[in-house]
Amino acid sequence: MGCAGSHEKVDETSKKIRKPKAWKHSEAITREQLYQMREEFWDTAPHYGGRKEIWDALQAAAVAELSLAQAIVDSAGVIVQNPDLTVCYDERGAKYELPKYVLSEPTNLIRES
Repeated sequence: MGCAGSHEKVDETSKKIRKPKAWKHSEAITREQLYQMREEFWDTAPHYGGRKEIWDALQAAAVAELSLAQAIVDSAGVIVQNPDLTVCYDERGAKYELPKYVLSEPTNLIRES
């Protein structure tokens, strides 16, 4: 398998995306609290600027499998600054910052039985 594509020039705009590294929330939270935080973020995010369709693409990418997420950001023309999607730009240079909690679960998520 190895390095078939490793010799070609990599386009700076298309970093391979990945899930954020393990992280801890300031306090242990339940899955429900996590979903609540995510919902609030996505509801308010477009008000901070940028284009709604880019926010929509980022939201779809945040919950998708990595290969699908990659396809979503590529087709939306999102410029990925950080491979974990925490900082992205659109073609016009507008900045989109995503908190880790919309991209992955914290290590101190409370598992309800």
